[in-house]
Amino acid sequence: MKNLLVTGGAGFIGSTFVAQAVARGCRVIVLDKLTYAGHEANLRGLAPPPQLVQGDIADQALVTKLLREHEIDAVAHLAAESHVDNSIAGPQAFIDTNIVGSYLLLQAALDYWRALSPERKAAFRFLQVSTDEVYGSLGATGKFSESSQLRPNSPYSASKAAGDHLARAWCETFGLPVVTTHCSNNYGPRQHPEKLIPNMIRCALAGKPLPVYGDGKNIRDWIHVEDHCEGLWLALERGTPGESYDFGGDAEVENITLVKQICALLDRKRPKQGGSYAQQIAFVADRLGHDRRYAIDDRKAQAALGFTRKHRLESGLEATVDWYLDNHSWCETILRKAA
Repeated sequence: MKNLLVTGGAGFIGSTFVAQAVARGCRVIVLDKLTYAGHEANLRGLAPPPQLVQGDIADQALVTKLLREHEIDAVAHLAAESHVDNSIAGPQAFIDTNIVGSYLLLQAALDYWRALSPERKAAFRFLQVSTDEVYGSLGATGKFSESSQLRPNSPYSASKAAGDHLARAWCETFGLPVVTTHCSNNYGPRQHPEKLIPNMIRCALAGKPLPVYGDGKNIRDWIHVEDHCEGLWLALERGTPGESYDFGGDAEVENITLVKQICALLDRKRPKQGGSYAQQIAFVADRLGHDRRYAIDDRKAQAALGFTRKHRLESGLEATVDWYLDNHSWCETILRKAA
């Protein structure tokens, strides 16, 4: 996998994946629209630097040009509209990018793949990076796995599920060597401030309410972004075309518990006058269609790919809080861009 095209490579997960690709000696081409969630700053300091192309995955002419000119060996498709609240307020962008864009990218990749030599054709891979949210909501017991039925509940998860179905169809019908992955909630450095963990840190330090949906007892399984991206590499290098692999953090926690953990870390690292940051917690009206619980059974990835986790939530969360405390200017720059 010497020449790699990474869509959405300037985003949170994408930039971590690109950093790992560069460290592996890959030549990386990043295709990113650089909308509010994609930032050139996320790729700074990488050596050798990836080539960043600002553009849309729905631009077939551009994608075809990049595939051919750079003799791409694999496509890692991480470009997506991803924030559930935004999908509820305005679904159109999610349909355009996650469904139509994914279709056009798959078609460009198929046309390119068909023209490769037999040896390069056999080695080529298309990595469809998805989310556990396509599975819907769990009850009090059990976990999602690769055999779980897709039952998406939000416009975001429905659009991602549609992209997964398209990727599977392009593999089964046309033979494009697609490997699909799903992951639980990511956390770590450079996550957009709209997301739960960085949003709580930012609101706490600003003296604002810490908004927690509903009763706060919705459960998420948290995986560090570096562990997730290591899993993506294993899927790309060892995964079987037509198969899917799920990656979890083995770290289920209620939202309210996680928020209180963040507050406790901030109390110790950036103490405030007059009490604890937890006093700023404010329960708000629940999100529409809010999934109650997610959890991933990733035994298949462990057995088939050798997937392991290096980060535990307790230490990973503390390191993440430290990063945001040390990178306040990064957050402010990102928020100004989104405004």
